[in-house]
Amino acid sequence: MTTLPTYDAEKLGALLSIIPDADSVELKLTVPGADHRRVVEALEIDALDAEIRQVAFVDTPDLRLSDAGLVLRARRTQRKPGDLTVKLRPMLPADAPEHLRGLDGFKIEVDASPEGFTCSCSLTAEVSDKKVKGLLSADGARLGELFTEQQRAVVLDRLPDGVDLKDLVVLGPLTLLKAKFAPAGLDRRMVAELWFLPDGSRILELSTKAAPAEAFQLAAETKVFLAQHGVDLGAPQETKTRTALAALVAARDKEM
Repeated sequence: MTTLPTYDAEKLGALLSIIPDADSVELKLTVPGADHRRVVEALEIDALDAEIRQVAFVDTPDLRLSDAGLVLRARRTQRKPGDLTVKLRPMLPADAPEHLRGLDGFKIEVDASPEGFTCSCSLTAEVSDKKVKGLLSADGARLGELFTEQQRAVVLDRLPDGVDLKDLVVLGPLTLLKAKFAPAGLDRRMVAELWFLPDGSRILELSTKAAPAEAFQLAAETKVFLAQHGVDLGAPQETKTRTALAALVAARDKEM
């Protein structure tokens, strides 16, 4: 899944310094579009096991929040409650706001891929599906009302200079399929997410989570497993959120 053992000394040292203070490590790999069908078949991922989701983001039309390391996400899940997330990225564990630690829904996570790693902290609140649907039609002045008090405080503290809540817009939603599967030959559950972007392209991401103490061992085992099933570990990587935001902005500009 990841080439952690071949990171250069500087990257490896940085990763080793932050992993012990993270809550979890998520190993991620995006699959080139031309390989989607072959990889799904090789890993025996059953589309009928997939959960339907919608994801939307809140940002300025020119993505000033994202550029400042602030990600606001709303998510709907079929026949389940929704959730709202405020994420700060990158954010080292030592720099995470102290008053957020211990809150329900707060976590510090390292995302690692063959091209590098990012540490972030996030605060997620479960909300009703009706509330998330309401977000999709909200104007900027009302967006702040839809997040929890703690989430609003984080947003207001991190808004870039010159940006007000009234400047924010909803980007999306996007539809995605999320399938959890337990591949034969790997003693670990994996997740496959297929994101459908407005331009007709798709992102297929494979991932698995690990406790910090087992991250390197799991990375090595998963890397071998995926290579044995013909997954290209050296393919260029995409970040789901960054790629999705760019596609959503392009679609919005086209409609304006």
